[in-house]
Amino acid sequence: MPSSKDRDLILLVADKNIEFTVKGLLSRPEALGIRKLTFDVLPHPEHDPGCLLRAPEFLRSFRGRYQHALVLLDREGSGRDTASREELEQDLEERLTADWSDRAAAVVMDPELEAWLWSDSPHVDTVLGWGDRSPDLRSWLTETGRLAEGAAKPERPKEAVEKALRVARKPRSSALYRQLAERVSFRRCVDPAFGRFREILRGWFPAPGFEPQRG
Repeated sequence: MPSSKDRDLILLVADKNIEFTVKGLLSRPEALGIRKLTFDVLPHPEHDPGCLLRAPEFLRSFRGRYQHALVLLDREGSGRDTASREELEQDLEERLTADWSDRAAAVVMDPELEAWLWSDSPHVDTVLGWGDRSPDLRSWLTETGRLAEGAAKPERPKEAVEKALRVARKPRSSALYRQLAERVSFRRCVDPAFGRFREILRGWFPAPGFEPQRG
């Protein structure tokens, strides 16, 4: 690994699935509208509650080695499930300010990471083992009551992923999350937390002459 001194970004995440997703996303800087980054991703050993409660202490020793810090966790499982995504982000960012000033931010996925994965892209079917199945994945989700008519994603996105994999007899792994992050068009993701993630990165690391991804 290259020297961490003066790297662009450190990301503190709640688990391996988020780690692999972020690595997949950041492998496509042009699609995000940012320049290529030097970054490291560290999962917190205490997962979502650790990120929410102890991110400032965890990241303190890194403040002189990275330009920016970003914390990503799920709202569900954080220990403050009844709070809104925005409330958790604001609380965490206020506590990060002491060490990072305006160089740190938080993104809370609502209800969890899997909300970022669901879109009408055919890559979702393929990666989750539904590429050759009939009905197709979204039709099956609708027929089984997991996806409301006209909705962009299931109400319980994590449970829908797990059930879809079981039906397809495909083992769940963090590698699947990276594959989706590397393949699915970002234009298809309408999740507000993903939009916030993208806008934070564009604000910190803009790409000259960025044009929105097409297709």
